[in-house]
Amino acid sequence: MKKHNFSAGPCILPQEVFQEASQAILDYNNSGLSILEISHRSPAFVAVMEEARSLALELLGLKDKGYKALFLQGGASTQFLMVAYNLLEKKAAYLNTGTWSSKAIKEAKLFGEVVEVASSKDENFNYIPKSFTIPEDADYFHCTSNNTIFGTQIKKFPSTAKPLICDMSSDIFSRELDFSKFDLIYAGAQKNMGPAGTTLVVLKEEILGKVSREIPSMMDYQVHIGKDSMFNTPAVYAVYVSLLTLRWIKANGGIKAMEERNEQKADLIYNEIDRNPLFKGFARKEDRSPMNATFNLVDEGHKEIFDKMWKDAGVNGLNGHRSVGGYRASMYNAMPVESVQVVVDLMQELENKA
Repeated sequence: MKKHNFSAGPCILPQEVFQEASQAILDYNNSGLSILEISHRSPAFVAVMEEARSLALELLGLKDKGYKALFLQGGASTQFLMVAYNLLEKKAAYLNTGTWSSKAIKEAKLFGEVVEVASSKDENFNYIPKSFTIPEDADYFHCTSNNTIFGTQIKKFPSTAKPLICDMSSDIFSRELDFSKFDLIYAGAQKNMGPAGTTLVVLKEEILGKVSREIPSMMDYQVHIGKDSMFNTPAVYAVYVSLLTLRWIKANGGIKAMEERNEQKADLIYNEIDRNPLFKGFARKEDRSPMNATFNLVDEGHKEIFDKMWKDAGVNGLNGHRSVGGYRASMYNAMPVESVQVVVDLMQELENKA
């Protein structure tokens, strides 16, 4: 039986994507070769890479607007480094909303002064700071759009004349935004896009080439743009599955349709968290993430029975992160509403037993 997978990542992907991707492992496009063994320089894979990069820009509404899409490696953790390497000359401004932005700040400090314009650390990152000032002499402003561990999401991004950089690893392609407001977006594939192993970077070319330091080739965005994401051997399979997922998003109504489905799922579980006296939400209501619903039991005495209930029901990955405890329902694009209903039914069943 296929489990209801609420894992925060690597995570659920569409069944249609799994089926096509698994067939490609055995025989890619009737070539007699697996997708795992074709040359990354072959016309077959070059076409995959070109379509994936083009489709990413199309879905984000950024085609022909001065942006390039890259599929790189090293996850968001490497982007914490690359962003600063390529853009930080003297000073950068960062918004600290959790574990991942804290790590991005740590890496940026290797290259210059980092101003933490605001932080929600005082309440264990259960909210998004709203009032802060971005220094006029900052080289760029960096934020994390969605925080998987704490279940918060930025709903309104600041208006700034500075380059706006955003880590969208856990909510890319999940909601409509004016993506042209961002100068650089990066996202690990393993949430809404594909398997672990590749990282999407979408950036405006005009922001590059302005730092005085020498940048190693592997860390230089301009090098990767010049080589069409093929400077080194790309993560062939991860890029291919990402392409299949991007095709699935387009075929199923694009980002607008994804957002509608995601709001339906979020409303379903958050309404139950708020209604059910046995549970309480972790994140502030106005900052709750549709991707990652974090919640706790009011009485930990119910934990043993509830854990047995959801595991017996074929639910996977509902445990909360150790920083928060309790539970976390990660509901990425491919999560069907029926799986969320299973968890809601279990919460109601626990209430009836209590």
